[in-house]
Amino acid sequence: MRRVLGGVALALSWLTVAPVRGPREVDRAVAGRAIRAAPVAGLVLGGAATAVAWVVSTGGGNAGIIGFVCVGFLALATRGMHIDGLADTADGLGCYGPPERAREVMKSGGAGPFGVAALIVVLALQAMAFGTLADADSWAAIGFAVAFGRVTVVPACRRGLHAAEGSRFGALVADSQGPVAIGAWSLIAMAAAAVCMPGPLLLGPVAVGAALALSWWFVRHCATRFGGVGGDILGATTEGCVALLAVVAACAV
Repeated sequence: MRRVLGGVALALSWLTVAPVRGPREVDRAVAGRAIRAAPVAGLVLGGAATAVAWVVSTGGGNAGIIGFVCVGFLALATRGMHIDGLADTADGLGCYGPPERAREVMKSGGAGPFGVAALIVVLALQAMAFGTLADADSWAAIGFAVAFGRVTVVPACRRGLHAAEGSRFGALVADSQGPVAIGAWSLIAMAAAAVCMPGPLLLGPVAVGAALALSWWFVRHCATRFGGVGGDILGATTEGCVALLAVVAACAV
């Protein structure tokens, strides 16, 4: 139990600004437990984002204001790590050259044209979808979309995908998750989608299954392009899947 709680604490300290301290020494075993607990951090973020949306809505905010406040809150609550990963991954995928060149572009510090475009599209989709869901009082769908993004982190660190050269975070978490953890969180997400997503009963589970398949392919493609898995890929996967689930839910209300 102590190890499980340590993994949850490390996941919260990594993925949120919550004042939680993880274990003092972090090796691959500890980091692997934190990745398995990433969806728990997603539940915390999803609940907080839902609460923010409800407060803004109660205060008279329209759909646009609610959506952009939610996106801004999540950026602050995650230290902007995921959106930074989204921008870096887009820039890396958009450049020419071998994996070494792509990794160099990703580490350059600034956001290039592909990164800026990815941020505009993905974050705008999230904001519009969150606002639409709040207008329809589909609060559970907002929280679920945010939480689901963190579920995709688990299969992104599946066995067989190794860390990209020079990625310290990737060296800790890549190739760390087995089929039990991946299958368990996938089934939990599908079951939760049936309850939290608006529209027909099967829409949520089907959307989750499709998003998981797309994220599986995307991570494999990025690992091939960059020579392995790194933290930026996890951030891009998270933000993309949040947008995807939120848009599907918004279209169903």
